[in-house]
Amino acid sequence: MKGIIFSEFLNLVEDTFGLEVCQKMLDENQNDGVYTSVGTYDHRDLVKLIITLSQLTGVDAEELQRVYGKAIFIRLYQSMPGLQGQASSTFQFVKSVEEYIHIEVKKLYPNANPPKFTFISESNAQLVMDYHSARCMSHVCFGLLQGCAEHFNEQMNIDMQPRDDAGSEVRFVLNIV
Repeated sequence: MKGIIFSEFLNLVEDTFGLEVCQKMLDENQNDGVYTSVGTYDHRDLVKLIITLSQLTGVDAEELQRVYGKAIFIRLYQSMPGLQGQASSTFQFVKSVEEYIHIEVKKLYPNANPPKFTFISESNAQLVMDYHSARCMSHVCFGLLQGCAEHFNEQMNIDMQPRDDAGSEVRFVLNIV
C-alpha cells in the first residue's frame, strides 16, 4: 500500500482526534509514523492503526475506515491530474478507476495489487458493482464512493452487501437519489 494512504490517515487522525491520540496510537503499535508518499508499506500496519484508534476513541473500526475513505477521496483525485475533467459523474469516475487508474498504478508499480471492480449492471440511476480485494478494506471503498458522490455533487444511496465473511468481496449498489 502506498505511503500516501498512511500519511493521509495520520493527518486525518491528528485533525480529528488531536496530536496526543495520534501519538498514542503510533506508540501502542511501535510505529514511528514516518511514511513517504511513494513508499510501499504493509497494509496490515494500517489495519493495526485503525484497530488501535478504535480502541482509543470508542469509534467503530468500520466507521473509521468509512470516514477515512470519504476524507481521502479528494486528495487521491487531485494526485492524478490527468483524470480531472475526464468524468462528470460518480458512475463515470468509478468505471474509470478500473479502466484507467488501476492500469496506470500497475504500470508505475508492477507489484501493486489494487482492488478489482467487476461491473454487474448500470442504468441512468443505478450502478451495481462487485469489489474484490485481498486487503478486505471494503469500508474504505464505501467511504471513497461517498466522497466521489460528494465531489460530483450527487445525492447517492450506497448499499454495501458483503459476499463473504472476510469482507474481501462486497457488492455495492449505487442509486442516484
